[in-house]
Amino acid sequence: MLAIRLDKELEERLAIAAKRSGRTKTALARKAIEEYIDELEDYALLEEALADYDPAQNVPIEEVIRRLDLED
Repeated sequence: MLAIRLDKELEERLAIAAKRSGRTKTALARKAIEEYIDELEDYALLEEALADYDPAQNVPIEEVIRRLDLED
């Protein structure tokens, strides 16, 4: 379980969003946290991929087309 404190403005925005969406404040907060964590995880994966990136291994598109026999 998690308890968080929100400033008045954010609490009001959350309450309005919950009312408009027909969902609870808890459901909206849970979804927002889940999506934010997903983005953080995606960003971390991107950083890892970029750290391993070697431009010397690039293959020109023409070579890819040739290798996959996609030429007209």
